[in-house]
Amino acid sequence: MENLEGLLKQLPELVMGYGLNILFAIVIFFIGKYLSNVAKRLTAKILGSRKVDQTVVSFVANLAWALVFVFTVIATLGQIGVQTASLVAVIGAAGLAVGLALQGSLSNFASGVLMVLFRPCRVGDFIEAAGIVGVVDEITIFSTKLRTGDNKVIVAPNSAIMNGTITNYSTMDKRRIDLVIGVSYDADIRATKEVLTKVLDNNAFVLKDPAYTVAVSELGNSSVDFVVRPWVKGSDYWPARFELLEQIKIALDDAGIGIPYPQMDIHVKAMPSQ
Repeated sequence: MENLEGLLKQLPELVMGYGLNILFAIVIFFIGKYLSNVAKRLTAKILGSRKVDQTVVSFVANLAWALVFVFTVIATLGQIGVQTASLVAVIGAAGLAVGLALQGSLSNFASGVLMVLFRPCRVGDFIEAAGIVGVVDEITIFSTKLRTGDNKVIVAPNSAIMNGTITNYSTMDKRRIDLVIGVSYDADIRATKEVLTKVLDNNAFVLKDPAYTVAVSELGNSSVDFVVRPWVKGSDYWPARFELLEQIKIALDDAGIGIPYPQMDIHVKAMPSQ
């Protein structure tokens, strides 16, 4: 009874002490969370004012947010009585186990660092990687956001991108369009080549330098195949491709040059009468 009475007498003091500690811990957490967002915005603003590449800006800003948030969590735990020194020691001792458990996340982090250092792609580039084709919207610590042509946002792990082949369509300012146009064996080769050349000469997307190529590439089973390879600006690739296909078809029709298509001959034999 005496112990219970003593505990009841100390209860207000204990509640006051621990209550204030918990209150201060909550305040520290929310202030630290706010400061982590401020650190992210400030880092992005400073790097942006120095005209640093947007890929680096995004990555470093997210890293600054993560560092401030980690310190906030440690300070919060220290305020409620957790021995942070012991906590750090425990984390260090468990580092190997955590590393094995989170090897996927660590691999993504390392891949993100490599992407920032070697820059196989940047924010705004149109790439094909990890089976995804789209524009790079953001490179974060662990993942990369890609926006597809139909306006879907796909988040891919950095390791999946770095461990595979990256095709960057935005690196070079010029791209070549490769078309194969098949015409009938009855068509005049010289006339066909002249029609295709005229289409390329009159198209606004086609560049004069490098020069385009129009040549017979193969004598196929049912057609004479021409390769048509004009150069265009990288940003004009798809509009130019669509427009050229349409103009070539119209020009060949106007010139009376046929484009063969698969055909099947069916022979019907009459059955003898009984």
